[in-house]
Amino acid sequence: MKVSVLLMLCFSTIMFAQAKFQTPFEKGNGNQTTTYAEMVQYYEKLDRNFGTISVESFGVDDNGEPVKVVVFDNSKSKEVPVILINNGIHPGEPDGIDATMMMMRDLAKGKIKVKNLKIVAVEAYNISGMLRRGAHSRANQSGPEEYGFRGNARNYDLNRDFIKNDTENAKAFQQIFQHYKPIYFIDNHVSNGADYQYLFTYISTNKERLGTKLGNYFNENMQPQLLQKLEEQKILSTPYVNIHGDSPDEGFPAFMDSPRYATGYTTLFNTLGTVAETHMLKPYKDRVRATYEYMLSSIHYTDRHASEIRKLMTEGLADYQPTMKYPIQWELDSTKYKIIDFKGYEARHKPSEVSGGPRLFYDRTQPFTKKVKFYDTYIPTREITIPSFYVIPKSERKVIEFLRRNNISMKKLRKDSTVFAQQYRISDYKTVKNPYEGHYLHYDTQVSSENRNVQFQKGDFLVSTKQNGVKYLLETLEPEATDSFFNWNFFDAILGQKEYYSDYVFEDTAAELLKNNNQLKLSFEKEKASNPDFAKNGAAQLDWIYKNSPYYEGSVGRYPIYRVL
Repeated sequence: MKVSVLLMLCFSTIMFAQAKFQTPFEKGNGNQTTTYAEMVQYYEKLDRNFGTISVESFGVDDNGEPVKVVVFDNSKSKEVPVILINNGIHPGEPDGIDATMMMMRDLAKGKIKVKNLKIVAVEAYNISGMLRRGAHSRANQSGPEEYGFRGNARNYDLNRDFIKNDTENAKAFQQIFQHYKPIYFIDNHVSNGADYQYLFTYISTNKERLGTKLGNYFNENMQPQLLQKLEEQKILSTPYVNIHGDSPDEGFPAFMDSPRYATGYTTLFNTLGTVAETHMLKPYKDRVRATYEYMLSSIHYTDRHASEIRKLMTEGLADYQPTMKYPIQWELDSTKYKIIDFKGYEARHKPSEVSGGPRLFYDRTQPFTKKVKFYDTYIPTREITIPSFYVIPKSERKVIEFLRRNNISMKKLRKDSTVFAQQYRISDYKTVKNPYEGHYLHYDTQVSSENRNVQFQKGDFLVSTKQNGVKYLLETLEPEATDSFFNWNFFDAILGQKEYYSDYVFEDTAAELLKNNNQLKLSFEKEKASNPDFAKNGAAQLDWIYKNSPYYEGSVGRYPIYRVL
């Protein structure tokens, strides 16, 4: 009798302990996600009860709430390699938030074993978006019942802000990333787009932008093994299906994660990365499970191969040395592809009950497996030569602030100095017609350049490219790069002329210039002879003389950051 009572007490204690650390998701009906307050309280409870769990704060959300990370560390060593997980960048996609709460609990309780790894997870990156809770903003998504909103407190999509840093959230993320220096990064999302049989899709960091060694290792070795573990759990996976309003069975391309995106940013520091994209139309409980299982397989793999990954990260820097070529723009190579067995649904059309016209639908009664082309190779369309140094005038305070936040080493000039340097001039660019994430983004930027002796001032900054952040420097400081600081409008002031002239005053000056400068007059006459419209336009002729005279300021379009080859 006493034995039975003792067994009952033990069983009750075990059940109580399990219930004590159940997450709000586990307590619900499988279609509910935690609230922000519940999540914060849960991690605080783990922190109080387990020595291997701690909660740290880095910066704030745009609404002022601290951005928190939860850390599992059973080694207490600063040298332990790190996996960094980001959750809730789009809080309407909360799968990772709930999956990570369970995972951290299982790590703390020893259900998940790790030997040589620290796991760091952003609890919820877009806090203000998570607090804007509702049930209708994800019109294309099946569950959960309520969830957060894509934009943050200032309506920014945080997954476009990793270079321009308009938000406090992005600044906080860079603090987190530079503090922990992870060797692998996971950003948890939910997909949009076509319908198909797969529960889990993924964006692997673009292999070309990772570099040869890391790119081949991740795409040909590591990622396939991670996905194999999902297959063993009966979780179907495929590359992210970047198709909207059509059928994927015609083939689809790999997503190019430029530096504005999370994995595009982390790639700049040679960190391997995956965007986990569960499928929007699958049941929420299944999506949470798939996210959990992908993180779990990533933890186990990285724990076993951390030394190998670290070695490749270091070796990868050899591909980015001064005088080498570096691609800053890419395009899809339509001649190269892999054939994959794609499991989809037949795309059909039927009359729309709204418009009466034909509408697309995917017929789930007609599943298929077809051979489909997956285009996963990009080729460079523009390259630059990596300089030995950049020189940044001390007046460019915003740029200097950004480089410091990203752990870029810089040295101040101790005295006024003359340096033989290369200077760019912006020769052409285009600008989007509508605002994009708070900016009128430039694109198709082109530059001309000249080499000359430049006078720099004491306190200007000399920045070597021989450092871990070399790709960050190249992608932000080269104006032609897709997500350069120039294209994100950091230097728009250089595009505007500051001094002008009055026609009636400059007419006499222009006549005098032509009379006294034979070379100017010859060039002027040549321009008139070759351009009939110019020859008929007196105002254009006067402006031409002004812009080819010593009176013109000459600084329009002159890029303020210099290169030393």
